[in-house]
Order: sequence, then C-alpha cells, then structure tokens
Amino acid sequence: MSQQPSKQRHLITVTNPRSPVSEAFRALRTNIDFSSVDKQIQIIMVTSSGPEEGKSTVTANLAAAYAQADKKVLLIDGDLRKPTAHKTFSLSNRAGLSSLLSQQAELEDVVQDSGVTNLSIMTSGPIPPNPAEMMASNRMSAVLQELRQRYDMILFDTPPLLAVTDAQIVASKSDGVIMVVSYGKVKRDIAAKAKANLDRVGAKMLGVVLNNVKRKASEGYYYYYYGN
Repeated sequence: MSQQPSKQRHLITVTNPRSPVSEAFRALRTNIDFSSVDKQIQIIMVTSSGPEEGKSTVTANLAAAYAQADKKVLLIDGDLRKPTAHKTFSLSNRAGLSSLLSQQAELEDVVQDSGVTNLSIMTSGPIPPNPAEMMASNRMSAVLQELRQRYDMILFDTPPLLAVTDAQIVASKSDGVIMVVSYGKVKRDIAAKAKANLDRVGAKMLGVVLNNVKRKASEGYYYYYYGN
C-alpha cells in the first residue's frame, strides 16, 4: 500500500500532475537535462541563500518529476541541522545519512521507499555534532560514488548557503547546483553573495528557481529562471 506524502510539504507533482506548477517542474527537469552537453548531470544539489525559501519543497517535487520520467531517483536529505524529508514523506528518521557516514548503518539500512514509484529517500538520520566534517569526509565521497552506480538521478537537499559551509562542501561533490530564491524576500546582494560562495568551490550553476512569484491563482506560485 502506497504511503501518502505528508501535507506539510505539498507534492503537487504527485497530487496534481496536470497543474501548471507540475508542468513547470517538468520544464525545469528538461532544462537540467539539456544544460550540459559534455557531462551527464546525475547528482544535483538544491540550496538557497537563507532559510524558508522553499528549497526542500522544490527538491521533493523535482525528484518526483524525475521519477515520473522513469528515472530511478534517490532524494538525500543532506540538511543535517534542520531535516525535513522524513516529514515530507512520513518516514522514520532513526537512521539515515548521518548513520551511514558514521558507519553505524549500511546503505541498504538507510534507503526507504517514498510511496512514489521510482523514488527512494535517504533521510538525514540523527542530527550529528559535526555536519560539515561529515560532508567533507572521504566516506561521503565513497558513498556518492556507490550511489552513482545504483541511481539515475540523485537530488541533494542541503542547508542554506549563507548559514553554514555544508552546502559548499556538497556542491563541490555534485554535478550541478540549483539555487532557490524567494521572490520579494531575498535581496539581490544576498543572492549574489550566495552564488559567489558556490563559485569559490567551482560549482556548476544549473540555474535559479524564483519561488513565491504570485501569478494567476490558478497557476500556482512557482516561476523558473534558467541561467549559467
């Protein structure tokens, strides 16, 4: 029996796949697929400059959009400070990424079924005292290398860029980055500073998701801008 996603993070790509917002996520998926000719985009990190900009909602819906395209997808909750994926998909968070990186669990123990076909979830696991060190570890690199062999797409939800260094570390291990910006909330210089942090680690910027742009009520509230 399929598990129903929590209402705390509305998975509109699953509950209303024909809506304009769902179509926007599919368009985002297509733009990512065509964003790189020379290198396959397989690990995507999603972040924001600050908190409460909608990055976790965007990550979950984009992951579902890839799963609907018959891709084998893993969503990793890499926010080891304020995790949300276990709430989004109504899953246990007793073991997850932190358990795997601290060698307290094996990969098979921390990957869970989302209830959405083709989409698996790795929750954050217990909040550790040293998230940045865990992300920078050789163990993290080895885990990602193994996951590349098992999944078509891996989406990594991380903490905000300007709050801690975790996201920069993950960006350096990813094939590309999407930054979510809340329209009317984040000033241009703050967003530019966040992007500069990504540039310092040589991250490939796939584009920006401009969130909470009010259009017609029937069209939802996401708007996408793509850029290099």
